[in-house]
Amino acid sequence: MKELLLIIFLVSLFYMSIANRMRNYVKILIMQGALLFLVAVIQLHEVNAFNVAMISLETIVFKTIAVPYFLFYIIHKHHITREAEPFVPHFVSLLITVLIVVATFLVAERVDDAYLDKIFFVTAVSTILFGLYFIVSRRKLLSHIIGYSVIENGVFVLSLAVGNEMPVLVNLGVLLDIFASVLILGIFVGKIGDVFKDADVEQLTELKD
Repeated sequence: MKELLLIIFLVSLFYMSIANRMRNYVKILIMQGALLFLVAVIQLHEVNAFNVAMISLETIVFKTIAVPYFLFYIIHKHHITREAEPFVPHFVSLLITVLIVVATFLVAERVDDAYLDKIFFVTAVSTILFGLYFIVSRRKLLSHIIGYSVIENGVFVLSLAVGNEMPVLVNLGVLLDIFASVLILGIFVGKIGDVFKDADVEQLTELKD
């Protein structure tokens, strides 16, 4: 079951690479958050009520509700309907995403570690690399926030790959880090939107002291 959920998670990366609307990006983040919750519950066999509560807080409350709601608020406030044309065509973006997944899979096949679940490794590393690519290939600042959220999802999957025990302190640290980062970047996008009509990263070159 967890393999199927992770495959669906990977497919969401392919769709994100060719999607053009900001709202679709956020909807994909919502789906990924729900998938991560299901995978975590299935993967972590020995969890107590507190750990389940932490997992629910991080995946359902934060990833699936809080962050998407905040991003939808920014989209609505600044009337951002479509992503500005990316630096590369959608077909090339899809091809690069496929190459990332294939390359990660080939690397995982060469890793000989009985304690490493390869499907988690492939999903985690592919997601992190895709998030980095998504950031550098998009123009809008909001896209960069979404790309950072994708990277964090990959880090979460990677934490599930190392065993059934999930360090609560690590979860708290990641949760606080992502909350602060999204909040700060969201305020940054808001301030830039007050100055420029469209929050495009290329317009940052016009900023002066």
